[in-house]
Amino acid sequence: MAAADEVALVVISKAPLPGRCKTRLCPPCEPVEAARLGEAALRDTLAAVAHTPARRRLLALDGQPGPWLRPGFEIRAQRGGDLGERLGHALGAARGAALVVGMDTPQLTPALLAAAGRRLLEPGVDAVLGPALDGGYWTIGLRRPDPRVFEGVPMSTARTGDMQLRRLRALGLRVAILPTLRDVDTMDDALSVAREAPGTRFALAVRELSADHATDDEQPVPIARRAPRLESPHRRGRAGQLRR
Repeated sequence: MAAADEVALVVISKAPLPGRCKTRLCPPCEPVEAARLGEAALRDTLAAVAHTPARRRLLALDGQPGPWLRPGFEIRAQRGGDLGERLGHALGAARGAALVVGMDTPQLTPALLAAAGRRLLEPGVDAVLGPALDGGYWTIGLRRPDPRVFEGVPMSTARTGDMQLRRLRALGLRVAILPTLRDVDTMDDALSVAREAPGTRFALAVRELSADHATDDEQPVPIARRAPRLESPHRRGRAGQLRR
């Protein structure tokens, strides 16, 4: 049986900075809050990858590394125009069988990643695809890099996963489907993933953010239920401050 450590693991991400990371969480989040959740999600993702057997571990990064970076990752600047091109370059940098994941699924575990790697190396499998609940996908893996895989596939739509699967099959690749995950695009997603994986840094950041938005007289309220940009009394005067 093929071992998971024969597969390279690639994380593709933006640096978690306000205004550049998890912007679809705004509103109800403010940019600094969305970046705080993004950093927590990235830390969880890197931790899962770091604890998964792998041939190589790469981070395809848009931006500069920060204190969230773990040892053992090769840093590659993202190349290409659209997301499809960047995914193709990221997988190509791994030079062999590889899986690529983003930072939108902080509930990832080493067991899930290792199982995906083993599936990729099974006889009769050329590619793996992990669907996301919103119609996209949380991972794609190739036995051999091929930038044609992403040609003509619209990204960030409800049809992306289906179109990607069609493209893989149109190229004659034999595709194994992985478990479906929820990725974090909205605040409802964030709350759901935090409940699913309560021990993650991401879940802790969501709980702290909910507590920050509680008033002095109330219990913490999930921020998905509040009006956009609503300020509670004990937040006034602290605009722009990163809260812990």
